[in-house]
Amino acid sequence: MTGVTRDPHPARLRRAGTAAAAVALMVAAGCGAAAPAPAEPAPARPTTDAPAAAGDLAPVVVADGLSHVWSVGVLPDGRALVTERDGRLSLLASLDPGTAVTPVAADLGDVFARGEGGLMGLAVHADFATSNRFTTCQTHAENGSPVDVRLVTWTLSADGATATRVADPLVGGLPIASGGRHSGCRIAVDDTGALVVGTGDAAMPATPQDLTSLGGKTLRVDPATGGPAAGNPFADAADPAQRLVYTSGHRNVQGVAVEPGTGRVFTAEHGPTRDDEVNLLRPGGNYGWDPSQGGTVTTYDESVPMTDRDRFPDAVPAVWASGSPPEAPAGAAFLDGDAWGQRNGMLAVAALRGQKLLLMRVGPEGTDGAVSDVEIPAALDGDPGRLRGVYAVPGGPLLVTTSNGDDDRILRIDPS
Repeated sequence: MTGVTRDPHPARLRRAGTAAAAVALMVAAGCGAAAPAPAEPAPARPTTDAPAAAGDLAPVVVADGLSHVWSVGVLPDGRALVTERDGRLSLLASLDPGTAVTPVAADLGDVFARGEGGLMGLAVHADFATSNRFTTCQTHAENGSPVDVRLVTWTLSADGATATRVADPLVGGLPIASGGRHSGCRIAVDDTGALVVGTGDAAMPATPQDLTSLGGKTLRVDPATGGPAAGNPFADAADPAQRLVYTSGHRNVQGVAVEPGTGRVFTAEHGPTRDDEVNLLRPGGNYGWDPSQGGTVTTYDESVPMTDRDRFPDAVPAVWASGSPPEAPAGAAFLDGDAWGQRNGMLAVAALRGQKLLLMRVGPEGTDGAVSDVEIPAALDGDPGRLRGVYAVPGGPLLVTTSNGDDDRILRIDPS
């Protein structure tokens, strides 16, 4: 088995409960591509069985009858906002099983829902208790034609019945492909209150390495102004887009997770036909994806390594890579609270193609963050189908969303 040129970080793979039978892999939109060029051997991922208590991490259904649920944002009063990719915003009355799901009236007529694009990431602002503000990431069309991917900030009415745009866009100009490919667009709030945004490269070859483009990056944005957050690595750049850039050289960032207690930010990212990645963000870091081959080709060449350390010797290596086949990782969040026991602090990553939840033990603060162990809860291995969104309630449960397109659900997993 061959892999990208990177520092090897082998991860032990185990399953909670009996070892599950191999599940049929569904091709995730935008994940198929030409096979990468061979590089150094990828580390093996041995599998062992780990017995678990009956009902361990068994999900319950909070809400169903949805379609391609992208994000869940829990409000301070325990209600939650939900985005569906087709352009619907809803409010959950609680996180209890069978809770009421109420449509939120919002002007979403400009959402371009096609392929991987639509109404995607959502982040509840740190000051929501006083501002009632949240931000979505969505594809925008005019006269039926796609224009860009953008961040839009909203105010939610006190009764949760309506949402009104107050910054449209907060940030605009993220590249978009006509078919919606590689739209990225996951948002998280870091420990300073800034918005951290994972973007896709829109399958445009030069975009990931172009610091004046917002595609194929992670951005760090001041939620009040839409400008660069304090401390951004390129905050003094002449180009206003570059000032927002936190890291570059990404393919299609689908998950952003802020580690409680440390503030470290980890992302989950789609590879081509192999080597999906989980990355620990370093300010100004280049993560080595370059389908333009240094600007020598104009086609989108997906045979290049995900982290090309031959072309970019300083490229930041992944803390975990899937090898082959890819998993198509999506949302990510950290389990938070003593009730999780030995799992407290593990990074939960949803997989679309792999149809599973991966719980990863990342290296502690002060290290490179390399993943040392991966657990796959048996109840979340195949049965719910494609998993997209993950949200961890501080000190409480984990919410996971399905993305099968028909009768999608929001699942709640409580600590054992």
